[in-house]
Amino acid sequence: MNIGQASKASGVTTKMIRYYHEIGLVQPASRTDSNYREYDERQVNELRFIKRARSLAFSMEEITQLLSLWRDRDRPSREVKAIADRHLADLDARIVEMQAMTDTLRHLSHCCEGDDRPDCPILKDLTNGTEPTERVGKQAVAKRIG
Repeated sequence: MNIGQASKASGVTTKMIRYYHEIGLVQPASRTDSNYREYDERQVNELRFIKRARSLAFSMEEITQLLSLWRDRDRPSREVKAIADRHLADLDARIVEMQAMTDTLRHLSHCCEGDDRPDCPILKDLTNGTEPTERVGKQAVAKRIG
């Protein structure tokens, strides 16, 4: 099948397929006499694999490792599990960070009256939103200078 058909069958855009070729994630497709890329079912399955891994937010480096392990039928599954477990821990940490951001923004939104007055705790926080240690350090320097 040509690149358009491979794209439709895998759900990966032709632009991304070309990019995956460029970075060496997938092996180059064979070419017809008229220089069109020609894909077989194995290559389409690899594209589906990449699409699914991307939907689970695996990095390109992780996808490269996973693809290599997938292609190697003699590999132990513990290697795959180790990559998945590291990625899961990273996702859990990002969820915690995002929850903290959500809580902070929810609090700031609650504190803002949202009326015609110019006072806004959201903007105030964004203006003064440096890390507490940075604020303390700047205040201490200002006191010494002043």
